[in-house]
Amino acid sequence: MAANLTIKYYLAEEAYRRAQTSEERLRRLEVMLQVIPKHKGTDHLQAAIRARIKEARAEVQAERCAPKQGRTFRIPRQGAGTVVVIGGPNSGKSRIVGELTNAQPEVADYPFTTREPFPAMMSCNDVLIQLVDTPPVSQTPIEPYLVNYVRTADLVVLAFDGSSDDAPDETLNVFQQFDARKTLLSQNTCYDEDDFTKLRVQTLLAVTRSDDEDSAIREFLLKENWPRDIPVIHTELQNQSSCAALRCAIYDSLGLIRVYTKTPGKTAVYEEPFAIPSGSTVDVLAERVHYDFVERLKFAKIWGEEGHDGQQVGRDHVLHEGDMVELHA
Repeated sequence: MAANLTIKYYLAEEAYRRAQTSEERLRRLEVMLQVIPKHKGTDHLQAAIRARIKEARAEVQAERCAPKQGRTFRIPRQGAGTVVVIGGPNSGKSRIVGELTNAQPEVADYPFTTREPFPAMMSCNDVLIQLVDTPPVSQTPIEPYLVNYVRTADLVVLAFDGSSDDAPDETLNVFQQFDARKTLLSQNTCYDEDDFTKLRVQTLLAVTRSDDEDSAIREFLLKENWPRDIPVIHTELQNQSSCAALRCAIYDSLGLIRVYTKTPGKTAVYEEPFAIPSGSTVDVLAERVHYDFVERLKFAKIWGEEGHDGQQVGRDHVLHEGDMVELHA
């Protein structure tokens, strides 16, 4: 029997995946159990969520009693999405962040230049997106905070230096390190149907210095040893048009639509859009406008390609790219 999960459930699941602490994960799991459709098709998933709630409660209790261990770096989420840039030593991570934003992460020819996470903001199509440069993944075990960054990211960009003979083995090690921690760099973000602790995270392989004459061979060697299929974009970071293509590829991978809002009685201005997931409804937009506005929402009026201008719609109406929305509470 089909699960027929709703957009509200998927948003609750997304909020759970982004949770930064055990207490927040517990709260998000409880919401997921509350909003999931209750029928035979979701029995297995309901049981998995209840099991995770039990584990999360145990984690919360254990953390309250245990001493703090290891390094941690808390970076507040900003913009329409968070993109974590990872890779092996000298893979071009910092260069990607530096070229796509106005930030200036340290870039050098020697490995391990990046010692701590470095956030910056990228602008694309009037939408701000957060990029996070991270320390390189080597043969030593990766730290828990980096695993958490990847698991809570909206997208992972995996840097691959097309000019380096070491790139295939070093990038293969990145895959293996995260696989060992039940975090699978993959085409789409979703939980494993058979093991709710395993998470696939949408990943884009960015091949830097792709004009090197042996870049295609090195990329082939990686794919031959790790056949998991993920999208690839070839880029030359010294070329502005190539950087623009990479910027657009990141934006497109996030699956966003831009929606504008207007105040009743005011002139519509197509500026400062809200960027929300494709398929989102009016109540999703209302929650983005203000977290408690959705509870007071009565109806909305829509100007766009679907329907006639000023059409009155309910909170479950699906929004489209470029819609102008007037919310009424």
